[in-house]
Amino acid sequence: MNFLIISHTRHYKVNNQFYAYAPYVREMNLWLNHVDQVYIVAPLSSAFDQNINLAYRHQKIAFAEVPAFSLNGLKALLKTLIKLPKILGVIFKSMQQADHIHLRCPGNMGLLGCLVQIFFPSIPKTAKYAGNWDPKSKQPWSYKLQKWILSNTILTKNMQVLVYGQWLNQTKNIKPFFTATYNDSEKEALYVRNYTKPWHFCFVGSLSKGKRPQLALQLVNKLRQKGMDAVIHFYGDGELKTSLNEDIQQLNAQDWAFVYGNQPKDVVKKALKYSHFLILPSQSEGWPKVVAEAMFWGCIPIVTPISCVPWMLSNGQRGILMDSQNIDQTLKQLIDFKETPESLEQLSTNAAEWSRNYTLDKFEDEIRKLL
Repeated sequence: MNFLIISHTRHYKVNNQFYAYAPYVREMNLWLNHVDQVYIVAPLSSAFDQNINLAYRHQKIAFAEVPAFSLNGLKALLKTLIKLPKILGVIFKSMQQADHIHLRCPGNMGLLGCLVQIFFPSIPKTAKYAGNWDPKSKQPWSYKLQKWILSNTILTKNMQVLVYGQWLNQTKNIKPFFTATYNDSEKEALYVRNYTKPWHFCFVGSLSKGKRPQLALQLVNKLRQKGMDAVIHFYGDGELKTSLNEDIQQLNAQDWAFVYGNQPKDVVKKALKYSHFLILPSQSEGWPKVVAEAMFWGCIPIVTPISCVPWMLSNGQRGILMDSQNIDQTLKQLIDFKETPESLEQLSTNAAEWSRNYTLDKFEDEIRKLL
């Protein structure tokens, strides 16, 4: 099978191997276990970071580089119009050679892939929509357009669209799906946390406006102001790293707030295994993989109720749904939990039991059925 991937994810070529963002590649390698030849159409970059990138595992990879482009702003649109003919030509030619087309959405390349795939109705296709599929959510026009094309069974033929969560009134080609990080073999007894001792929080993700790391810092600071002993660890990098460090200095929080930058998978895994809570006050998510990872280890997630998160947390039975507009409400919940540590133990157990149903072994079984 000639398997074509259309992706906006930046790729890197190092020592004749192709790399990309590790969680994405870790998932794609499971797909590649079942194909003969891989074609990738994506942007290529030189800003390689070995801590957050991983190599594809396949002997036959053909890579077609396309320039990155943006649809935000008039100037960016004009530049994109110049690039479009070449990009569309590469996508069309690649689809002609494919036995299976796999689109990574939402994204700029995913949008173009959605448009070009219309001309290949007989080729089997899958689209992984890794964003928020909630029909009521506010999203960029390009995301809405991708969702409309993918859901339109007149334009989009022979396609299975994998989305996070279960939503009402969907077309027959929309398939609720999940993602995973750990194997069945990695299941082990949960670390027994002591909720009467200092609480350890962690934030794992990009230090960006969409993830709102400073809101996590604010919540822990308010807890400490209430007399509770709490520490927070930040894992990730991004545009807000400098301002986050400045906020930590301004609060004189150097002894209870720590920023580590991007770290290897094993370092993050250890943090999740031993932390009491994960805080992720995101503005938008698809399937927040780090939340499922934290739950796998019994680390209680504190997350905004977006996308499929309320379903993941069973509306508060497996974690804490955070109101980002009123963190005092979350603060009150945590203070109340301090008096009933057995309630936190139950949340931790519930989280782990649920997350451990979604392993890489099950994920690969589902992929095999799709192919």
